[in-house]
This record gives sequence, structure tokens and C-alpha cells, in this order.
Amino acid sequence: MIVDRRELEFVLFELLDVERISRQPRYSAFDRGTISQILDTAQQIAEEHFLPIAAEVDANEPQFIDGQVVLPESTAVALAAYADAGFFALPFAQEVGGLQAPWVLHTAVSGMFSCANTAVTNYAFLTIAAANLLDAFGSDDLKHRFLQPMLAGRWFGTMCLSEPQAGSSLGDICTTATPGHDGFYRIRGNKMWISGGEHEISGNIVHMILAKIPGGPAGTKGISLFLVPKRRVEKDGSLGLGNNIALVGLNHKMGQRGTTNCLLNFGEGGDCLGYLVGEPHRGIEYMFHMMNEARIGVGHASVMSALGGYLYSADYARTRLQGRLANQKDPQSPQVPIIKHADVRRMLMAQKAAVEGAQALCLYCATLVDELATEEGPEQRKWLEKMLGLLTPVVKSWPSEHCLEANKWAIQVLGGYGYTRDYPVERFYRDNRLNHIHEGTFGIQGADLLGRKVNGDGGQTLQRFIELMRETISQAEKQGQLQKEAAQLDACLTDLSETTRILLDCTESARRMANATLYLDAFGHVVIAWMWLRQALVAAKQVSAAGLSDAEQDFYDGKIVACRYFYGYELPLARAQLSVCASLDTTCLDASEAVFGG
Repeated sequence: MIVDRRELEFVLFELLDVERISRQPRYSAFDRGTISQILDTAQQIAEEHFLPIAAEVDANEPQFIDGQVVLPESTAVALAAYADAGFFALPFAQEVGGLQAPWVLHTAVSGMFSCANTAVTNYAFLTIAAANLLDAFGSDDLKHRFLQPMLAGRWFGTMCLSEPQAGSSLGDICTTATPGHDGFYRIRGNKMWISGGEHEISGNIVHMILAKIPGGPAGTKGISLFLVPKRRVEKDGSLGLGNNIALVGLNHKMGQRGTTNCLLNFGEGGDCLGYLVGEPHRGIEYMFHMMNEARIGVGHASVMSALGGYLYSADYARTRLQGRLANQKDPQSPQVPIIKHADVRRMLMAQKAAVEGAQALCLYCATLVDELATEEGPEQRKWLEKMLGLLTPVVKSWPSEHCLEANKWAIQVLGGYGYTRDYPVERFYRDNRLNHIHEGTFGIQGADLLGRKVNGDGGQTLQRFIELMRETISQAEKQGQLQKEAAQLDACLTDLSETTRILLDCTESARRMANATLYLDAFGHVVIAWMWLRQALVAAKQVSAAGLSDAEQDFYDGKIVACRYFYGYELPLARAQLSVCASLDTTCLDASEAVFGG
């Protein structure tokens, strides 16, 4: 299985009420029936074309042969089916050739493909991200020439940020873009870790590259954004000569092996022509514009890898006979399915709590993107932008940490079989491990949250968000079976407020930021707890109504039990982490290099 449709429908229609988005003129074509039809199509294509080849592309990594990348033919076939269904164009505006679907629908659709085969889905994910950047900041001429082939899935795209000597430290990149009298920039330099950077499965590859124009400001302020195609494109849109981009080698990672990952040289064999996107020296600003959607996408991909493991391990646990219950002493009695054992249920519950909590957060953040696209009031737009900015590091980092942990439990449920390639759970884990570093490491997200988002406005956005969470607490206090959880979340919000005040009052920036990653993780736990309380409130309301089928009763009861689990087993970790942050502890900051040996 690649999706739990009942769970997805619960989040979309009962928790988030995405039908309210459909009532906006921009999205009026996407009522509930249309959304369901699109999800049906996505599921069918993912299950028929992506899922069956997941093991194949994992076992047959891209090869560098005679200067070209060789991939299994099934990769191109799967992506052609994706393109034929219009999914490259799904979230883009009609005026640029898109289908103008809500971002939340695009996120849900992409998630199915990620669960089925994240390595092949990456080519689409990267193309859509690059096209989104071009659509937002490119000139009309660039969009006319490059955007339509990308939305049709004929040309693919990449993001070229890192370099061999500069991974996350973008201010230290050395790639240059020298302006010429013909309007082109000559791109020269090396880019590393470029996913989808070279292959023969599309007619062209559109690289979005960060580079520095000679004479510009130092550091990140001197970075500009350029569109650099693998093959040059004439003014009429036809393909020209190669653009002097050389594949130096392929990186072979532990997971997502079906995605090419490259070291590329630009301009060493002749002129590599690039187009400036937007204004000079604003490349980092433009990239951050794209980051909200991209980080939602990475976080959701992490959720879906964990979902794949959870669904598989839960099904396995129902059928795998092993051992007997503690009160069964007769060795001749039949063995029981392992789902009967309490510790197996604990491992399944840990997966359920992480996956369903994080999926609710990812889709919630996607609705904020849609609200921004339709909101006309300047004050509300400003609030939505700040709210989305505050949650962006969380929506990327919490799933990539804790849904990876869910994949670990999926392996453990299968026991020794879980560690073999006979079963997909070990691949889900390997694939998901890469999401921890995609779109910024956990540490970078922590610095972003505390250093930029919270400290940037003195905690004002955070306090308003806390007030929003307290509105949910007020509702839960009126629901008898959720009063305990309401009190727990309220106490955590008090800890979060007090810890934040202590951190912001600290004038030593190094000390304030020493435990920023712990702060991020604790904040993420609080946000997921809020998501679980919201889900439990919806479930409790349904349970109190009459006429539920047994299956529906079980579904809603499962929501309440999972909420109770998260509050009992996971949320207390947030208070412990906030306590460390509030103490302004400097153990790690002060540790000398000598303590690490070597």
C-alpha cells in the first residue's frame, strides 16, 4: 500500500476542511469530487508505474558509461506516465500553462508517488521546484522559452547550490557568472551533490544555479541566480548545441539510489551560457522564496517513506505468527500473530503517532500556501507569511527526524526479515535517511527557527501562534476525555514561552544558539501535539454521534488512542529539552576539540 485513503480523507476534509479552499475563485474547479478523482488517478499511476520498479531502480543504480548516465528504462516510462497525467503542471497557474490546483492537493498527490518510489519521484519534485522559481522570478522571455516544456514534463530541472568546498555555507561558493556583451553570462565553476543533474530521460535539463558576478558584494549578499540549460535553447524554443556542462562523476548514496547525484563542471570546455534570473545579488532571497514549498515537500516525502514502512509492518504484524501471550503457559497452544504482543503494538503506535501527526502538519502548512495565494488583505497576508515562515523549519525537520525513527520501528517489527532486501522496509529507511539533509540539515533548521524566525521579531509571531494553539486547548477542555491532554499542552506552551523569553534575553548570541537544535525539536513536538489534539477533537465529536459503523468507530477511536500515546510517551520529551535550553547550558559549546580524541 502507498496510501491510507481513509486517513488522507480525514486530514483533508474533516481536519483541514480543504473544501473551503475550493470556494475561492482561484481553486473553484477543485471541489471534493474532483479532488478525489485526481487522487484516484495519482494512486493508480503510482501503483502501476512507480511502485513495481522501486526495487529495480534501487538495485540498479545510475552508471557513468562512455560519458553518459545509464538508467533503467522503466524510470523514463514511469515519468512519462506522470507527465501524461498533467502532474508536472498541477500546481501552476493557468496563465503559464498549469492546472491551477491547490498546493495542498499537489502535496497529497506527490506524497503518493514518494511513497511508491521516492527515487524516481525526485526528478518530478526537482523539476517542479525549479519551475516554481522560474515562474516567480524569471522574465517573460525566460518563462516563454523554458517554463512550458518543464510543465509538460519534456524538460527536467535541478537546483545547483552546493560546491565541493561549500556545502551549506553558501556564502563561500566560488562559481562565477561573468556578463558578456551578448546578454549572456559565462558560468564557470563546480557544483556538487546535484540530484537529477545528468541523464538522458528528458530532452533538456534546466539548472537553476547560484553564482557570483565578479565585483559584487562578499558573502551571501553577492550571490545571484542563473538559469543554465544543459543544451542551449534558441529564441524560437528549439534546442541548440550542448552548453559545456560536464559530468565529472556520480555520487552513490545509501538511499534514493535511482536518482542521479552528480558533480558537474560548468564552462571548463568552452563557454557555458546562463541567463540571469531576476535582479543581480538577490539569489539567496529568491531561493528562500522557494524554500517554503520545497521544505514542505521534503518533510512530506519523509512522512510518506515512513507511511510505507508503517503500512507494511502493520500488515506483517497481523499475519506473522510468533510466540504466545504472557498468560499462555502451554507450549502446545497455537502461536499468535505478533500484533497481539504489547511491545509490537508499542512500535506500531510509535509509527502511527509520528506518521499521522506529521502528515497533518505537512498538509496544514500546504493550506497556508493556498491561503496566501488567495488572501487579499495585507494584514492577513503578512500574518500568513510569518506563520508559514515560523513553521517551515519544523515541517522539514520534525518529520525527517521522527518519521525516520518510525522507519526504524518498521524494520524492528519484522525482526530479522526487516534487515533483508527481501522486504521493502529497509529500503524505506535508507531512502528516508537522505531527507534529513535535503533542503538543509537539522542544525540549519534550528538556527533558522531560533535565530531568524523567533529572534527576528522578538518572538511576536511565536506568541501569536501560541495563542492559536491555546484556542484548541480551550475547545479540548470542554471535551471530557481530552481534558488531561489539554492541560499537558497548556503546560508545555508555558514552558515554551518562558524558555523563549530566557533565550531572547540572552545577549551572548553563541550561548543563545548553542542548543538551537534542541529548541527546534522541542518546538516540533509541541506543534505535533497540537495537531494531535486537533485530530482527537474531530474524532471525539464523531464518536459522540450515533450510527457509526464498526470500521468508522475503530478509526476514530484510533485517533484518540494515538493522541493519548503521543501525549504520554512523546510530549514529555519536549519539556526536558526546553529545560536544557532554558538553563543556557554550554556543555557542547565549551567542549574542547581534545575531548573528541584523535
